[in-house]
Amino acid sequence: MELTKSLTEFKYMSFDVVGTLIDFEGGLTTCLQAIAAEAKVTIDSEEALSLYRAARYSENADLFPDDLVRVYLAIAPKLGLPVEEAYGIRLKESAKAWKAFPDSAAAMAELAKNYRLIAMTNARRWAFEYFSEALGNPFYAAFTADDTGTEKPDPAFFHQVFDFVAKDGGDKADILHVAQSQYHDIGVSRELGMTNCWIERRHAQKGYGGTIEPAQFTKPDYHFTSMAGLAEAVRTARGN
Repeated sequence: MELTKSLTEFKYMSFDVVGTLIDFEGGLTTCLQAIAAEAKVTIDSEEALSLYRAARYSENADLFPDDLVRVYLAIAPKLGLPVEEAYGIRLKESAKAWKAFPDSAAAMAELAKNYRLIAMTNARRWAFEYFSEALGNPFYAAFTADDTGTEKPDPAFFHQVFDFVAKDGGDKADILHVAQSQYHDIGVSRELGMTNCWIERRHAQKGYGGTIEPAQFTKPDYHFTSMAGLAEAVRTARGN
């Protein structure tokens, strides 16, 4: 059985951004709860995320987070919220203020000392710029849905990153792919022969929240419940 590579052997770390580094579920539900309060109704955050997930992953979906306008109009009636496009636009625009998880920025700053960090996000470039700023702009390179013309889990997204790394003097084997989504990242990265690291952000919660459930669970090479856990493991591996 082939052993997982040591954390000291990688030159690059590639990251899912929304859900792994940026708390998109918190950002979505905070905005929806504010709209609900104004409308004098009560909503359940987990129900809202479940409805979001069902509406988001449809055949007529647009790029994220622009698609939140359409998604809002689809879920608002089921939550008892006002069905008006202005509120959908408000939900989309809320992405500009979504917060990084409390451990993300510090962990990324630490990891950037030893690795070249690559963002791989299904978000559009305009939104990524806000996310990157919230994280302290730690990235060596960034690939968005605008750049790739596709979204994960499409292998084509990953192959564009492989091509970039090859031109940079590296190889696919030099990358550790870090993500929270089994569906978008962990499964396909395994199929493509990458070493991967699962950040299980919802370890204390049931279900998959706002992320689509995978057809099957993929056991990752590395598994942490936070970015702080990964950073600590790197320190230990490097003897720091």
